[in-house]
Amino acid sequence: MSTSLAVVIPVLNEETALPPSTERAVEFLSANFASYDWRLVIADNGSTDSTPQVGQGLADAHERVEYLRLEQRGRGLALRTAWKGADADVASYMDVDLSTELEALPGMVRAVRDGECEIAVASRLKRDARVIGRTPVREFISRSYSLIVRTTFWSGIRDYQCGCKVVSRRTVDDLVPLVRDNGWFFDSELLLLALYNGYAIEEVPVTWTDDPDSRVRIVRTAWEDLKGLARLRFGGLSRASRRLSGRDG
Repeated sequence: MSTSLAVVIPVLNEETALPPSTERAVEFLSANFASYDWRLVIADNGSTDSTPQVGQGLADAHERVEYLRLEQRGRGLALRTAWKGADADVASYMDVDLSTELEALPGMVRAVRDGECEIAVASRLKRDARVIGRTPVREFISRSYSLIVRTTFWSGIRDYQCGCKVVSRRTVDDLVPLVRDNGWFFDSELLLLALYNGYAIEEVPVTWTDDPDSRVRIVRTAWEDLKGLARLRFGGLSRASRRLSGRDG
């Protein structure tokens, strides 16, 4: 039986970027995941432009593309909903701008499929990673956030926020329901929960190309991230882990 794979693209008002990215992703998945039962899920979290029509049109045009509409906004909520609904052996996501090289995806999926790790993380900050076109301000903020997380939680992971991750079914079933954040902090919270509970994580250096049209609001996102880190540091991780232990028992 072939491995089922769900690749999620979370979108919010991406009517222009979505079609070329979807076509490129479908072409890549068709060429590199022929032995997998794969699907590409467009997870629209509250778009108010023509993204719903564009997304549904792409799903109609491609047999393995699905369109999922959520009325409530939240990138983390989109990932949570799409991953749980897909019921795939391996789940992943990538940002709509495809800033992370697609060539890294097969190795990451294979590592999770073969049990080498429960989560594979694309990294812009690990040795041998290559970053193209990123502004000094964004680079400084990214490295500062990495330093804060690593020193606060004694974590060896460097890049928590890169827009490409692959997770096991076990991770989706057991850890994702424990993540409280529905926004951009979702990734960090999931990884910290995984580390705290002994889940194996592999960080993979990638080539990453900056998108000058990125919708991320740096100051607001940074503030929400810091609040999330404080929540986890002062009891959040242990409370969530007790819930996990109770379910496991």
